[in-house]
Amino acid sequence: MKPTRLMNALIASGVLSLSVGGTALAAPCRANPCAPRSSRMNPCAAKNPCAAANPCAAAMVQMDVKGVMRPAHYRPYRGSNKELMAYGKRLFSDTRLSSNGMSCSTCHDNNGAFQSTFAQPYPHYVQMTGERAGVKQVHLDEMVQFCMVVPMAAKPLPWNSKRLAALTAYTGSLQKGFRAGNPCAAKNPCAAMNPCAADYPCAAKNPCAATRH
Repeated sequence: MKPTRLMNALIASGVLSLSVGGTALAAPCRANPCAPRSSRMNPCAAKNPCAAANPCAAAMVQMDVKGVMRPAHYRPYRGSNKELMAYGKRLFSDTRLSSNGMSCSTCHDNNGAFQSTFAQPYPHYVQMTGERAGVKQVHLDEMVQFCMVVPMAAKPLPWNSKRLAALTAYTGSLQKGFRAGNPCAAKNPCAAMNPCAADYPCAAKNPCAATRH
């Protein structure tokens, strides 16, 4: 396989290592690129060597909460919980919900990218909505709507729609079995999509291993 321009740059900078004849020629572990620069930003994504290839690494722009917070006199769709769960599971991997080819499972496959706060009953504070919109706490269906807008770059779902009810029901089922795991993976919303994750030379000395909550 021919090295790409990105690979060459990463090798030259010491981020990646080469393997010749099965022998790894690792670059020395320099200053940890995961060191936090601010308590209000993602310490893993801040210096992620593959941030440019990370579909969730959008600039931290304050978003308008119109359409993503529960409207007055909100009446969600009601239906069979079993049916909604099954439908929600299908929608969770449906890239047609987005405008950029992403789905809910792009970031949350196998419970990836959920913060430790995901285990708390809703409504509660969520880092993404707090930082992106200044919202102090959200309900689960509001969180689904936030994710529709960021990072899926789509419009919020109709509040009385079956799709919103289904995604909320299925995400709620994931919450019941969620246990906070790797705190660094939780802070990196697309860790599974990071092509450099396997070659990260300083993972063992990653300061993000400490929990923040």
